[in-house]
Amino acid sequence: MEKLKELIVLVLAGLSVVACGNKNAGQETEQPAPRIEYGIMVDSFRVDTGCVQEGQTLGGIFNNLGATQSQIAQICMLPREQFDYRQLRPGKTYYAFFHNDTCGMEQLCYWVYLKDIREAVILHLQDSLHVERIVKPIDTIPQQASAVIESSLWNAMVGNNLPIDLALELSEIYAWTIDFFGLQKGDSIRVYYDEHQIEGEVIGIGRIYAANFYHAGKWQEAFYFNHTYYDGDGKSLKKAFLKAPLNYKRISSRFTYARKHPIFKTVRPHTGVDYAAPMGTPVVSIGDGVVVEKGYKGGGGNTVKIKHNSTYTTAYLHLSKYGKDIAVGKHVMQGQVIGYVGSTGNSTGPHLDFRIWKNGSPIDPLKLVSPPTEPVPNNMRAEFDSIVTVYRSHL
Repeated sequence: MEKLKELIVLVLAGLSVVACGNKNAGQETEQPAPRIEYGIMVDSFRVDTGCVQEGQTLGGIFNNLGATQSQIAQICMLPREQFDYRQLRPGKTYYAFFHNDTCGMEQLCYWVYLKDIREAVILHLQDSLHVERIVKPIDTIPQQASAVIESSLWNAMVGNNLPIDLALELSEIYAWTIDFFGLQKGDSIRVYYDEHQIEGEVIGIGRIYAANFYHAGKWQEAFYFNHTYYDGDGKSLKKAFLKAPLNYKRISSRFTYARKHPIFKTVRPHTGVDYAAPMGTPVVSIGDGVVVEKGYKGGGGNTVKIKHNSTYTTAYLHLSKYGKDIAVGKHVMQGQVIGYVGSTGNSTGPHLDFRIWKNGSPIDPLKLVSPPTEPVPNNMRAEFDSIVTVYRSHL
């Protein structure tokens, strides 16, 4: 009996050793998860990638992919609200998914057309034809960013791998308070904003909530509140007038009562500012107003004059042509194109001669102090101050 017990112990011990030596015995090897794109199990298909060519038709694309004439006819007969084949755009990407049938013949099963980075149209070609649309969700991610300016705001965004849209939006926000053509090396910007992403890829920006711009030796804050931007004291950043009526290369002549005329070589007043800019550069109204003059004005060439209110009037001289629908008596909005840079009249080259009158007397446009719009209402000031506190913490 004792020998039998010893034998049983030895057998059990041997089984234990075998079991310990094969811990994974009987367990399946973990397989990688199937790759799914646009709701299709990609690994089960051969996928061709194509690009819509200039002048290429939907029928031509599917004919090249080996679709049957019956399939092509069905696709072209789809209702427009499901898929309008006439809206194919050159340069757009598409994917074709192929699978072998039971006879080993390759068949086109799915066709995916990327309308844009967010939306795709999927044609299911197996069995009965039907259309599916997939719209990827946009993720909104709060972001903080800062940049030091070496040459321009645009280059600062590029150099810091920040969205270019930030430069565009910031130039809009600060259009009334910062001359972006007068930025200096060492100026800087801090900004708190929403970034839009699709599956981790940045597609643009959303709202800018707060910014702080260092320029000309001081900081200029901007806080979004009640559909507009205010500084830290609750004063609106949107002034009555823009800082400049165009994107210019340089100032070629300043406001003076004693300038030697470049053509006539005589000393005479020049009660405006000449902005040198390429021919055809858009010229905009610096504020809301009514057109009071439009036409050829001798030495001033093609001219538009705008009365903004009972105090201020502006004029834009030497235009090559006028903006759309610009006529005497027409109301224009701030930022509306009223003409294009030219060299009409007495001019030695393309530029804009820009003039401002205050109460009928000419003033230097570069020294214009533009009155702000309404500040934060008193009954909303407490709410504004609390929001500013939060926004400042993000800057």
